[in-house]
This record gives sequence, C-alpha cells and structure tokens, in this order.
Amino acid sequence: MNAPLLNTPVLEPSIFELSHVGAQGVSLPAVGVEENPLESLIPPDFLREAAPRLPEISQMDAVRHFLRLSQLNHCIDKEFYPLGSCTMKYNPKVCDYYGMLDGLTRLHPMTPAHLSQGALKIIYTLQQYLADITGFDAVSLQQAAGAQGELVGIMMIKAHFAHMGDTQRTEVIVPDSAHGTNPASAAMCGYKIVEIKSGANGLVDLARLKAALSHKTAAVMLTNPSTVGLFEKDILEITRLVHEVGAFMYYDGANLNAVMGQAKPAQMGFDVMHINTHKTFATPHGGGGPGCGPVAVTKTLAPYLPAPIADFDGQQYFLNEDRPLSVGKVKAFYGNFEMMARALTYIQAYGAEGLSQVSQDAVLNANYLKACLQEDYQVAFDQVCKHEFILTNAKQKVHDSHLNTMAIVKRLMDYGYHPPTVYFPLIVHEAMMFEPTETESKATLDHFVAAMKAIAEECRTQPELVLNAPHTTPVSKVDEVAAARNPNLNYFGQSAS
Repeated sequence: MNAPLLNTPVLEPSIFELSHVGAQGVSLPAVGVEENPLESLIPPDFLREAAPRLPEISQMDAVRHFLRLSQLNHCIDKEFYPLGSCTMKYNPKVCDYYGMLDGLTRLHPMTPAHLSQGALKIIYTLQQYLADITGFDAVSLQQAAGAQGELVGIMMIKAHFAHMGDTQRTEVIVPDSAHGTNPASAAMCGYKIVEIKSGANGLVDLARLKAALSHKTAAVMLTNPSTVGLFEKDILEITRLVHEVGAFMYYDGANLNAVMGQAKPAQMGFDVMHINTHKTFATPHGGGGPGCGPVAVTKTLAPYLPAPIADFDGQQYFLNEDRPLSVGKVKAFYGNFEMMARALTYIQAYGAEGLSQVSQDAVLNANYLKACLQEDYQVAFDQVCKHEFILTNAKQKVHDSHLNTMAIVKRLMDYGYHPPTVYFPLIVHEAMMFEPTETESKATLDHFVAAMKAIAEECRTQPELVLNAPHTTPVSKVDEVAAARNPNLNYFGQSAS
C-alpha cells in the first residue's frame, strides 16, 4: 500500500477570519417584552456592559465553514478508528432512529407516571436486561457517564461501611494499569490510593495484592479484561482474597464488550460495576455527553443506589423514591433518557445470541490483527488477547532511535486512518493500543494491516519520511512542546502567559 508522500495542506480559516462587518446569518423576531427584563432576574454584576465579540457572518458562509470542518474531521462513519480502550465502534443507525422518536424526545421529564408509562417501561426493562447481562441484582441508570457511575459505585461502598459503623476502611487498591478515573473516583470519595505493580505478564500480581490487602482496604478496583487486553486468569482467587478481608470488588466495566454473553462480572466475584453504554451498547461516544453510565450492584449494595429507581408494582411503572439508605440523586431528573432508549434498542435488536456473538467477533478481530502485525512490530504481551492488544516501537527504533510511537501513528494518518491509543497504559513503554471492535470486516482489517506493514518498511528504508509525518493532513507536524508552553486559549490567540 502506498500513501501520498506530500501535499500542500490548506488551513481552514477561522470563523473570525471569515467575518465581515454587517453580515448576518439569522433573523430574530422582536422580543416583545420590556427593554431590560434581565435586570430583574440577574444581579447587575453578572450583566454584560458591552456586546460579546462575535463574528459577523452570513448563514451560507457559516454552513459551508462548519461543513468543511466536519469533512476534515475523522469519524467512525468515514473510516476505521482503532482507538484501544476507548472502543470507537460503528453504532447501528436504527439505535439513533428509535432514540430520537418524537414520543421520547418530546416527553417532558416532569410528566407524571400515569402519562409516561412507555418511557418508564423502557427504563425498567433496560435495568432488567443489564442486570441479566452482568449477573447483578439491581441497576441504576441515572448516572450521566461511566466516570460518574464509577464515582457513584465508590460512594455506595463508602456509604455501606458508614452504615455498618466500620470506620477503619480508608484505602482503595488499584493496579498500575488502571484507567485514570479509578484512582480519581476513589480519591474524590476521600480514600487513600494504594497502587500495586502488575506482573511481567501484565496481570495482577497475587503476591503484591496479598501484601497490600488489610483491614484498611475498602475496595479493589479492576478492569477485566484489563487495559492491556488480557483476561485476569486468577480472578476468582483475587475476589476471594479481597472478600476475605471484608472489602468489596469494583468492576470497571469499560471492557464489558469483550466478555458480554461469555462471562458475568458478578459471577467473577465482583460486587459493583459501572457500564459504559457508549462502548458496548451503541450510545454516542465523546463530546462531553449526554451519556449514560449505569451502575449494577449485588443485594448488599442495592439499598445505596441513587434514588429514584424505576420500579413496577404489577399494575404500573413508577420511579421509586422510597430509598432511605440511598447515596442521593446524582443527575437531574432521571438521567439522559434518550441514551437509555438507544441502548435498549441495541440489546433487543441483537438478542442474547447476538450480544454473545458481538464479543466473540471483537476478540477474533483483535487476535487476527495482532497475528498479522506481530512480525513487523513488537507485541507487548505475546498471548491470546481479548478485544484489544498493545504493540510497541521496539523493532522500529533499531533503525532510528527517533522513531517513536508518535512518529509511527502520525504517519498512519497519511494512509487515512485515525491513530490508535498511544502511551497508555503507562506500564508499557511506547505503547500503541489497537481495538478493531466487532464491527470491522476482514477486508477493512487487511487494508489496515497493509498500511501498518508499509509504515514498518518506511521505518527501515525512509525513516525521515515517517519522522516528519503527517504530510497530507490540513495541519502537518506540529511543535508539541511549543504548543504546550504557549497554548491559544481563546478565539483571538491569546496564550496563558
């Protein structure tokens, strides 16, 4: 496969550069109220003294500007997007269709229960499905994202120990390969973070775990499969050791899409987990939300779930507010309802057998891609992976010590692909993490393999070509050090200094 060597990138002008005095893009009707109605609602100190400095631009120019930007952007609808850990997979458009039905999107969140039985049934049914998929006893859908779900999970663990009068639990154990939200969530709840080093095989080191466990341990947080794409073969022994000291097992559900229909976190011995619906159940990924981060728990922690919970009394569906031990409300109304409708559509469209096949295909694709690339790149952990795997630049830096991971993935952009996740997890030096997901065809993977092999050959024969990449993007190689030291933090290019 040959990529274009060079082009002349044309920078997209900013919308301020397109601005010219007097241009208008909208027509607004007369306000129809008194001249300064805001003065009675907003304190004077918060009112603007002058109009904001906004561009003046016609509607046509504005539409064309943002359309051009969207065409320059890389998206999963456009091409393969192999981000490891983040799971950028194609989501069926039928989920968008049902998630955006007028009867759902136009339903006011304050609609009483007897007028919103359909919506409440959606929430209740999704709770039941997720409980079945994960093996847990109860589920809350209120959380706005997986990260918030993770925080809520640790809040519930803390609430349980407080209710039991156990004040000695002050520590949460996390492996050094954990997602950054794990220690962040625990720290926000006031826990001391105890990090344990992974073994040489990338998995939990049982000896180090035993040494870290004590009567101070409140929880151990694990991702399984882990962030290096491997299933914890000792998971039952790990959960037994943790429960022996009276602590809880927290399951980071980021990689549920690798085991869905094959193994249930509750059966592994976990007590609580969050689910990233954007990774597994076809809701939008990124952009700051709105998202959905369900939390699933055992009977022991169920009383502490955020209130309300969707319930059914045999006659009608309702939001159950009668939860005296709940950690409280964590999201306005009952969370982001449209995301729940999308996730339910995905689950019902696939069914039990289909969801199981999703995980099998994700694992198959990852192992196929790894097998195809292992001769050209160094595999970090040479064993059967789950849904993702890690390569390094060890074979490339032999030809030129400057051929780091960043140079390789920047060159990949010239072949039309988004770079994989890089430099994560931190336990792998110069990591490149790939996740092909279940939605990519063998043909797509073969084209990607050809691109990666071509770059490996370029590293051997034309290292400068790789080191100066990308060559075909609107913005070519940038000075990352200068960008970090002198960031442009607003429309007018004013740096922090």
